[in-house]
Amino acid sequence: QVQLVESGGGLVQPGGSLRLSCAASGSIFSINAMGWGRQAPGKQRELVAAITGGGTTNYADSVKGRFTISRDNAKNTVYLQMNSLKPEDTAVYYCNADVLTKVHSRGAYWGQGTQVTVSS
Repeated sequence: QVQLVESGGGLVQPGGSLRLSCAASGSIFSINAMGWGRQAPGKQRELVAAITGGGTTNYADSVKGRFTISRDNAKNTVYLQMNSLKPEDTAVYYCNADVLTKVHSRGAYWGQGTQVTVSS
């Protein structure tokens, strides 16, 4: 079993910043890519940022230059620093991880999500 737990969401004014964290735990042998997705009401979930085990990053065009993804491999934790937030960034943010478990099964896991609301 693998669990991903997000934290750091909340209410912020337009132009403000938030930092999300996601810690993975359980029967983990190694983690390849980690990332963040989001889902706004009435919309499909979209991937906003991803980072490989080696640190290569990718971003959705809508967040490039504003969001920064990073990870701490020793802690099995991924972060999302969000700056210059806009109302359209309002969504539930989910972290995900490509995990190889201790019984050598591989799978993609998602967290429960954390709400981010950008509003004045």
